Amino acid sequence: MPAIAPPRPLVEGRSAWIGAELARHPETWTYQLSATEIAELEAAAAAVRGRDLAGLGRDDFALPTLGPVLENMREEVLHGRGFVLIRGLPVEGKPIEDSAAAYWAIGTRFGNPRSQNAMGHLLGHVRDLGLATADPNVRTYQTTERQHFHTDSCDIVGLLCLKTARQGGLSSIVSSMAMYNKMARTRPDLAARLFLPFPTDRRGEVPVGEKPYFDIPVYNDFAGHLSAIYSGTYIRSGQRFPDARRLTAEDIEALDLFDDLANDKGLRLDMELRPGDMQFLHNHTCLHDRTAFIDWPEPERKRHLLRLWLAAPGARPLPEVFAARYGSTTIGDRGGIICEKTRLHAPLEPV
Repeated sequence: MPAIAPPRPLVEGRSAWIGAELARHPETWTYQLSATEIAELEAAAAAVRGRDLAGLGRDDFALPTLGPVLENMREEVLHGRGFVLIRGLPVEGKPIEDSAAAYWAIGTRFGNPRSQNAMGHLLGHVRDLGLATADPNVRTYQTTERQHFHTDSCDIVGLLCLKTARQGGLSSIVSSMAMYNKMARTRPDLAARLFLPFPTDRRGEVPVGEKPYFDIPVYNDFAGHLSAIYSGTYIRSGQRFPDARRLTAEDIEALDLFDDLANDKGLRLDMELRPGDMQFLHNHTCLHDRTAFIDWPEPERKRHLLRLWLAAPGARPLPEVFAARYGSTTIGDRGGIICEKTRLHAPLEPV
């Protein structure tokens, strides 16, 4: 029988990185804030104290030294390796409004904040709310459970670590481009399955006029770019809807191989986010994961991260199928979750 060809050429360039190689050179993807840059951020936060972050954009924050550095980082995230780790923002013992404002100032250099849930949170709080994903309307970031490798519904996702768990909660990322290359070489038949639409659960956050799930391929080849969008957990829970396409044995085999590759110790990159660390990640070329964790019993010590979903100017074009999840494919104004009663705001506490 003739050999099965991969569905598209292999991905070349920096976005197809190998985790084991990058682990040996953390200095290439880690940036330490200088004293001057920290002073700029603290002054920028003080200048907007008492104002609603939801109404603030990049022009509201003067960052003469750090600003150009962040612009270069955004280019690296969008068109290079696909992620960066920024260290050194002082958060311990600081009011959350100051840490959030400094983080917001940095985030606006990467893109425009988008709603992360039906409540309209532009500033997200990754913290255990005592919930569990056994409830099909609960999202994993609200629990202590492992998140599993996935993408978020925006161009760039950012995390700021405020407090760590007593045990666990480590961050892992992997290049979905390197995963494609390996899958195309070894199982091109299964790689081809991932270019077909998969019904994916909205977890109860349903925009007006839409179904409770959306159909989209895991891999999308468009305008010269290979882009990935994935949540295996939500694809599988999408089967709860009677009118959703049933997953075939070949679909399940492809998804299982995709998960295995994401978890491959050679491909993935593990990192510990410490208080003051910020991770910015390109969803179209990277997946991210968080291990399960055991939290502190005291409320004031519980694991707590701030999150931003960002629509980035200068981002790649996306096929129209992304509009079912992103609302639009307009560069700089896409992504996020908008439902009937969504009100955009930036809460300073988990709700």
